[in-house]
Amino acid sequence: MNDYYSVLGVSRDASPEEIKRAYRRLARKLHPDVNPGDEASEEFKAVSQAYDVLSDPAKKSSYDMGQDPYGGQGAAGFGQGFSFSDIMDAFFGGTAAGGGGPRSRAQRGQDALIPVDVDLRTAVFGSEEDITFDTAAVCHTCEGSGARAGTGKRTCDVCHGAGQVQQVQRSFLGQVMTTRPCAACRGFGEVITDPCFECSGEGRVRDRRTITIKVPAGVDTGTRIQLTGEGEVGPGGGPAGDLYIEVRVRKHATFQRQGDDLHCSVELPMTAAALGTELPLETFDGVREVGIRVGTQPGDVITLKGLGVTRLRSGVRGDLLVHANVRTPTRLDTQQEELLRLLAKERGEESPEANFQPVGQGLLGKLRDAFKQK
Repeated sequence: MNDYYSVLGVSRDASPEEIKRAYRRLARKLHPDVNPGDEASEEFKAVSQAYDVLSDPAKKSSYDMGQDPYGGQGAAGFGQGFSFSDIMDAFFGGTAAGGGGPRSRAQRGQDALIPVDVDLRTAVFGSEEDITFDTAAVCHTCEGSGARAGTGKRTCDVCHGAGQVQQVQRSFLGQVMTTRPCAACRGFGEVITDPCFECSGEGRVRDRRTITIKVPAGVDTGTRIQLTGEGEVGPGGGPAGDLYIEVRVRKHATFQRQGDDLHCSVELPMTAAALGTELPLETFDGVREVGIRVGTQPGDVITLKGLGVTRLRSGVRGDLLVHANVRTPTRLDTQQEELLRLLAKERGEESPEANFQPVGQGLLGKLRDAFKQK
């Protein structure tokens, strides 16, 4: 039986990545385009054959048990390859005799998930974003066939193109016939004689892509956008899976989002809160004047209708709420202190009466009432 581990120069407990690296190193050295000659060609075929067996989990498992798809069968242990799974396959839905024939090399690719960071303005109005990501793409060298240019595939010598082999085995239940995917061709019914140097017969390679996606208005952190057929290309150049974009909205310097509403706070001098004023606010819709009414109290909320986030699917926008934070002066000169004392005297507030209330009736209560009015 051939010693495929020695051919590739790896140990029997080598990982799939170590096996692939060993194959690529030897393939570059022995490839007929690089090293012409009959001896190198034979060595290249031996290396390709070894990789074909050790890179496939089913073939490798059979080989480790003593069955060589290219060089006959060795002792496979109890019952000449018998295992309890054979009986289970035969009686409980395994591949029955006379199954469905060879399977296609082209398989659907996996779905992919990519996070994309967007700013709050994008969440309000939507936008188009360019994203770059690594994925599995069709090998341009072999165009997904997996075979080196100028070569092709040959019918499997073991299953003769059926993609399956039948075995009759003795068991304590009597003779059991099972039909299994052919280990020599992995159920494809044909074997690639000279795998593509670029993709090692896989029909696909890792590649970097840049696509433009449309981010709808109203997205929030955790929103997923599905792009059909933009995921990874499958083995054998098979159809691509889907691509999922997971949105993450960055924090904004001024606004905080709560549902479809935007919130911010403004710090007011005591005089401005008492006398009232108008303050310019740079919103996502341009500059808007925030009207501070006379006698504004700490925690009062000024609502700007329709300047919030667009509601996903409906297109209706939330509001922008400005929370007033009144600033009391801590340092007064003599003249300012005299003016305030005069104001307190005029208002009869030189010795104010204490008016203690539960917390819910004060600032927190005002904030709660403001949200209830929404």
